[in-house]
Amino acid sequence: MARIHPLSDVHSTQIGASSQVWQFSVVLAGAVIGDNCNINAHCFIENDVVVGDNVTVKCGVYLWDGLRVGNNVFIGPNVTFTNDKFPRSKCYPEQFPATVIEDHASLGAAAVILPGVTIGHHAMVGAGAVVTRSVPPYALVTGNPARVVRYLEGAPAA
Repeated sequence: MARIHPLSDVHSTQIGASSQVWQFSVVLAGAVIGDNCNINAHCFIENDVVVGDNVTVKCGVYLWDGLRVGNNVFIGPNVTFTNDKFPRSKCYPEQFPATVIEDHASLGAAAVILPGVTIGHHAMVGAGAVVTRSVPPYALVTGNPARVVRYLEGAPAA
């Protein structure tokens, strides 16, 4: 059974058995969280969110509708996801664009991820980077806007 801190507000019943949700976090009813995940304090997870297995979500991260997180992903503290390119008060799209974080990707602290992008498998987003377009697998991106700095070890030869 998942370990849910008594000071969290968890409505989802779809949380992996060995996952844990820490204090002051909110998980809405439709959210799906895999096995062996660690959702740190002060996080928010909306309904249309799927989180894979072995995922770490550090403090201060909000996962909005339309987000799909693969397995073995690291999401650093205060990473900011967005899900609406043209937000207006009380005017929501019928469906939010899908943002995908593929398996084994790592997102550094305070990175900003715009809606509708894919972060490729084994990619790394540097702390504070602003990701405005998709990141290829094994790429290391930094800056604003985020640009490929190099490819990480393990990337297939070109």
